[in-house]
Amino acid sequence: MTVPCVRVQPEAGEQTRQALADQGLLDDAYDITVADGWLYVPVADPDEVPEDYEVVTFDAPRRETQTLPRDILGFEPHVERLGDIAILDEDDHDRAVRIAEAVMASDLPVTTVVNRASKVQGDHRVREWDVLAGEDTETVHTEYGVDLLVDIRDVYFSPRLATERHRVVEQVAADEHVFDMFAGVGPFVVPMAKRGATCVGCDLNPAAIRYLRENARRNGVADRVTALEGDVREVAVGGGPDGTDYTGWADRVVMNLPHSADAFLDTAVRLAGAECVIHLYDIQSEEDPFGPGEHALQAAADDAYAVDIETRRIVRSYAPHEVNICLDARLTQT
Repeated sequence: MTVPCVRVQPEAGEQTRQALADQGLLDDAYDITVADGWLYVPVADPDEVPEDYEVVTFDAPRRETQTLPRDILGFEPHVERLGDIAILDEDDHDRAVRIAEAVMASDLPVTTVVNRASKVQGDHRVREWDVLAGEDTETVHTEYGVDLLVDIRDVYFSPRLATERHRVVEQVAADEHVFDMFAGVGPFVVPMAKRGATCVGCDLNPAAIRYLRENARRNGVADRVTALEGDVREVAVGGGPDGTDYTGWADRVVMNLPHSADAFLDTAVRLAGAECVIHLYDIQSEEDPFGPGEHALQAAADDAYAVDIETRRIVRSYAPHEVNICLDARLTQT
């Protein structure tokens, strides 16, 4: 049967398979196949595949070894995987319950099924969830060899950004000082520390800080990770509650708080050393996705730094006519 597949060279197959699996994009109903010198990896939702990959149609053989939810339902439900939790986004409760029952009856390695019950909300950026099957909302998510313990009731986490996080992590050198201003459970901080960087992660959510410390410990990098709880504008510069002042400390700053990060740019500039790369994430209109962020960076840097935008990247669609973007900006002290 002809299905959407990511087409890559065979030597890139395992890395590609893992990256797609981390985002819940693999279509387990079909076999990964080598043909004509290419590897074809079936994907469930081609629209969510990062633009770095080539998506084609290919006559992939159906797997006979698994019973999947669609085999039970007669249609393909949209199911996102986070560790052993299956996440639904259904408006119809009865339909959500039916899908949850099919997921649990299938061969998917899932112990809990939840349905989104609210948008991300509040200062701690968490959702409400309807637990439809199972009960444990804590799970271990593996991303590019890093194990991240997370409880979706208490913290925000999106597996869909795995490829983007890996892109940034790959830029980090072993001797860098990295400051993540909105660190969550550590999906940037922990793999950066595994590359040998000295990292500080800050978050307003105390649960996120607890998980950040645990994830640093379980990945063997607790000695290179400092976790700060509170508003980064209050605890990171000028001497926070513990007296530490990170003014001028950072070689790299991560600002993954779309919609609000520009309000923290003055602090990011204070954190920056003589030369520093800032990864600024934003949500903007598709008509001018990068302009507002670039202007905000220039304004915050003022005359203290020259700003060079090294990368302008659309990460994913966010809403109709809106996109989630990243600017990689190098600041050099003048």
